Amino acid sequence: MISEAEGSTEESENYFVSMTDMMVGMLFIFIIMLMVFALNYRIGDDDSKRIKDCLTNVLMRNAQLSSDINAKVNLIQDNVRGQIEALELAADQRRRLLNVIREQLAAQGTAVEIDERNGVLRLTEAAVRFDPGKSDLDARARENVGRIARVLAAAVGAFQSAGLETIFVEGHTDTTGVPDLAERDRRNWVLSTERATSTYRELLADAPELRQFRNRRGETVVSVSGYSSTRAIAAGEDREAWARNRRIDLRFVMDADTTVNLRDILSLNEQVKAQIARLAEISQESIQACK
Repeated sequence: MISEAEGSTEESENYFVSMTDMMVGMLFIFIIMLMVFALNYRIGDDDSKRIKDCLTNVLMRNAQLSSDINAKVNLIQDNVRGQIEALELAADQRRRLLNVIREQLAAQGTAVEIDERNGVLRLTEAAVRFDPGKSDLDARARENVGRIARVLAAAVGAFQSAGLETIFVEGHTDTTGVPDLAERDRRNWVLSTERATSTYRELLADAPELRQFRNRRGETVVSVSGYSSTRAIAAGEDREAWARNRRIDLRFVMDADTTVNLRDILSLNEQVKAQIARLAEISQESIQACK
């Protein structure tokens, strides 16, 4: 699931490339050890045939195990690459969805901001403004939310196959309120949720079809959450910062459905670790067996 940040393709692949390099390096060192060991018995050793047969057997066991490890590492790399591609595809679809919504709203005279990395469509003060301590939408805000609802419904309908998990209507407050800090905190949590709920109701009033959109599990896509003043976008304790932080965000969460395959990858990874450990054990056992 893509929520706030995508995974790094380069870091993931580098991890498995490094693991393969380590395995090859271990095998190379082991072969050198065997060659040195054989050379020590090269001249005048009545047991040379036994040693040769022993070394041949060890190399065969090592080659078989190394081949199995290499196959599993390749399978892990392929699976990880597939999961990364699925996540990147979902992230790309989300970026496209956000940009379509922003462009269509801009064409209708409503300015919004987007945060592509975190999947957020931000209803700026120009679109939806709340007075301090208030959660109701004024006439201008209702008009803008109605326009947003219609554009959102059309865009989400066109992107339903993109794997949309949830659209959170997120309410936020500034840091001001009543003097008592505990009461202010309690009130701001309630206030942020009330702002989100007011916006949610207005969205559904203007575009009731939003209620019909479902995610992969058949659950309603549009939801509500409140964050009090915990996710400020403007620093400072002045009127301008407070006004920017009293806002609504629409957060788009995509579902790439990677959980099952990731469990398989973890299982394969554990098998590879066990086989690499066994490769080291063979090195020690062979020294004793071929003496």
